[in-house]
Amino acid sequence: MTRWGLAAALVMSGCAAGPPGPAAIGLGEDACGSCRMTIVSRATAAQMVRSGDEPVFFDELGCLRDFLIGRGVPEDAVIYVTDHRTGAWVNARSAIFTRTSTATPMASGLLAHADAQSRDADPAAAGGSLATVIP
Repeated sequence: MTRWGLAAALVMSGCAAGPPGPAAIGLGEDACGSCRMTIVSRATAAQMVRSGDEPVFFDELGCLRDFLIGRGVPEDAVIYVTDHRTGAWVNARSAIFTRTSTATPMASGLLAHADAQSRDADPAAAGGSLATVIP
């Protein structure tokens, strides 16, 4: 194997070793994996990704929670949620979840944030209470 071939093989193997990143959601096109409603906003969206599988999208955190209660979290899955304030995808294992009176697609009122600082800066989370979404 040439030096360039070896370098390419190492780069390719390194890329495959990491967890899958979040997929792009087609707003108005992709359906929720729990309630089947068309996803119209990324502010409350979530997704579960696994290497080699199509991502499963959720229109809101209540749907994600209900889906996981019924099926559990596959060992090789990574779940991403949208930070309600910034719109950034964050790993659900490190996110903070808040139950609020904010209107969400299926009326759970659940919001996700990357950290306490983002939650505290989001007026929609004011007065909310901590919640559990990921079992």
